[in-house]
Amino acid sequence: MAKDLSDVRAAEPPAKPDWAMSRREQAAAERVRQSLPKKRRIWPWVLLVVALAAVALGVWQWRQSQTTTAAGDAQPVAESETTRATQINRDEWTLVEPSTLRRTVKVIGTFQPSRRTDLSAETGGRVESVAVRPGDPVSEGQTLVQLDVERLTLEVELARSNAEATRSQLALAEDQLQRQQALVERGVAAETSVNELRTNVQALRANVAAQEDQIRAAELALEGATVRAPFSGIVASRSVEPGSVVAAGTPLLTIVDLSQMEMQASAPVGAGAQVRVGQTVEIGVDGIEGRIFQGTVARIAPVAQEGTRTLPVFVEVANDDGVLLGGMFGSGQIVTAEALDAVAVPVAAVREEGGTHVLLVEGEALARRDVTPVEEWPGGLLQVEGLEGGERVVTTALEGLEPGEAIELVDF
Repeated sequence: MAKDLSDVRAAEPPAKPDWAMSRREQAAAERVRQSLPKKRRIWPWVLLVVALAAVALGVWQWRQSQTTTAAGDAQPVAESETTRATQINRDEWTLVEPSTLRRTVKVIGTFQPSRRTDLSAETGGRVESVAVRPGDPVSEGQTLVQLDVERLTLEVELARSNAEATRSQLALAEDQLQRQQALVERGVAAETSVNELRTNVQALRANVAAQEDQIRAAELALEGATVRAPFSGIVASRSVEPGSVVAAGTPLLTIVDLSQMEMQASAPVGAGAQVRVGQTVEIGVDGIEGRIFQGTVARIAPVAQEGTRTLPVFVEVANDDGVLLGGMFGSGQIVTAEALDAVAVPVAAVREEGGTHVLLVEGEALARRDVTPVEEWPGGLLQVEGLEGGERVVTTALEGLEPGEAIELVDF
């Protein structure tokens, strides 16, 4: 080991004398003699930090110059944006045209024939014939049902015979009374005999009157055996067949007149104050597509229905072609107020600054038009005076719009 150390020392160059060393070399030799570690050099690290700082400063200055350049380039664009025409899309303006404005009340209900009758037997008897079936049209006075008239005919003849016999007795009694009165006047007969004959004549006259009533009753029963249509219409139902025996009051047929229908409708009770007799009603019917029926309010119930809180309203509807049938369901609206050829704009289109007015689109700029409000209608419409129709009106309350401002209409 000693040999090795000596070899190493022998290999090292001979040390300089102190007088030949620089200050740095002297300081290094002193650290060796004191067995201190060599002093590391820090100046390369300092140079590295300075270089990195210089690079970072350069990058920051470059970014600042780019930001300034971008701001300078954007300024003309912003200025051009402020001078560009204001865009108004299709939902922000409307073409005003005269139209019909309405205030309505909704109703629903079912249809029934205005005229309907249930025919029943006026007298009892056997049914000889029934001339019609359900769905058959009938004319006023047409024979529909015929009962057996043999018994009824005999009753009429018997009543007439009894009345004729009583009339004969009455004639004989009146003749006797006249002769007896003549005898009394001549003084050959007592007054009491005249009184008896007079009483007999009065009784016979009463019998004749009663028997004439019996004849009329029998004739009516005979007439009632023939059931005729009270009006022109359609057979809705049939309850008897030939050969059956019926009593007085037995239902026979039901006849309806479909030329005039009645809609038994219900309206909200809160709208009752708006509904009046004679108002027009427009009705759509389930199963009849593409057709609106016109009706008229005929009657209004004075009391709302309990539970539903609806007001019964009866509407007459003409049905000349017979397309409406009993039981059909309809829904419609009662026209409670109407303005024809009226000009209206959305409420939001009317501006109050400097007087009531609207903004019109005229060419590529806005123009002011003063208007006078008339009446507000359902759907957010305000009827106005001052517009004739054909004008394009800005309908939304866009802020900052002024008359004369350049605008551009777009379709989005």
